[in-house]
Amino acid sequence: MLVSRGDRSTFVLLLIVTQLVFILLLYRRGAVDVLQGLFTVHSHRWDYSKTEDVYTNLSLFTPVTNLEDLLYCPVKSPILVGPITVVFETLPSFQTIIKKNPYLRLGGKYVPRHCEARYKSAIIIPFRNRELHLRYLLYYLHPFLQRQQLQYTIFIIHQAGNGTFNRAKLLNIGIKEAMKEEDWDCLVLHDVDLIPENDYNFYVCDHNYPKHISSAIDKLDYSLPYWSYFGGVSALTPEQYMKINGFPNTYWGWGGEDDDISTRIKLAGMSITRTPPDLGRYKMAMHVRDNGNEENRKRYDMLRLTRQTWTQEGMNSVEFKIISKKATRLFTNITVDIGFGPTRMPEKQ
Repeated sequence: MLVSRGDRSTFVLLLIVTQLVFILLLYRRGAVDVLQGLFTVHSHRWDYSKTEDVYTNLSLFTPVTNLEDLLYCPVKSPILVGPITVVFETLPSFQTIIKKNPYLRLGGKYVPRHCEARYKSAIIIPFRNRELHLRYLLYYLHPFLQRQQLQYTIFIIHQAGNGTFNRAKLLNIGIKEAMKEEDWDCLVLHDVDLIPENDYNFYVCDHNYPKHISSAIDKLDYSLPYWSYFGGVSALTPEQYMKINGFPNTYWGWGGEDDDISTRIKLAGMSITRTPPDLGRYKMAMHVRDNGNEENRKRYDMLRLTRQTWTQEGMNSVEFKIISKKATRLFTNITVDIGFGPTRMPEKQ
C-alpha cells in the first residue's frame, strides 16, 4: 500500500504536535504527576500475594560525595517494587527504626544523598497516646518515602492534656508550623494508624485538585465507606489548603471533620481526585477508641452549617499555644495546648 507525500506530512505533523503536548504537560504538571497517572492506569496488575520488605534495596542509593556532581533524581525511582509486606507482630523500638534509617537528619528530615529531590512533602500526623501505632508507622513510612526519592519531614502534632481530642485543629496547627520551615510542594495529612501497602502510591499532590490517598483500607474491606469520604491519608498543595480555609477547629471528638473538608473542597470550586483502590491500599493498626475521643454526636448538625461557616472558621481562626518543639531523629514533635472541648473542663490544680 502506497502512502502519499501528503499523508506522510500529516503523520509527521501529528507526531510533532503530540511530542510538544507531552513536553508542555511535563512542564505544567511536573514529571511526578504525569508518571503518577501512567502508573495508576495499570494499577490492576498488582499482586498482593507477593510482597517485598520495605527496606529492600535502600542501600543501592549510593551517596554522591561532590555536591557539584549532584543531578536531579530519576523521574522513576529505580528501587520501587510495588506491594510491600506490612505485619503487626514484633513492635519495633525507636532505636531500631533509627538504626534502619541511618541517613535521617534531626527532626525526621530526609534529603536524598544520591540525587537532587524533585519534590518536597511535609507529613503531618495528629497525635495523642498512640506510641505503639507511631512506632509501626515510622518503621514503614520512613523507608517508604525514601524509596520514592522525596525530600520530606515528618511532623508529629501532639495534643497536650486529656481534654477532648481535636484532629482537625491539630492538622491546622501542623500546617501552620510546617510552612514556617520549608516551601513545601505537598502537605500530606496522615492518620497514625494507617500503613501504606504499595510504594508506587506516591506521596505527592495533584496540582489541580485535593487528593485522597488512602482509598482502600483493610478494615473497610478495601473499599470506600461512601463516595465523598476524605479521611485517613490525603494530600493538598499549600494553595489548595488555604483555598478551603483548612479544617474547621470546632469538631471535638471522633467524626465529622473529614466530611466538612470534603464539603469545603466542593464549595471552593474543586473536586476530589482519588488514588485507585488497587494502589491506595492501607493496613490499619487495630485499636479501640481512645478516652477523650468519644463520638461527636453534634457533627451532623454542624455539617449542615458548613456552607455558612467555612470562610470564617478554619486556618484564619485557629488559636493555640505551643508548649514545646523538639527535633528527634525520627520526627519533629510539636506539643500544643489547643484548649478544651465543649464537654470537658480544665482539671483543678
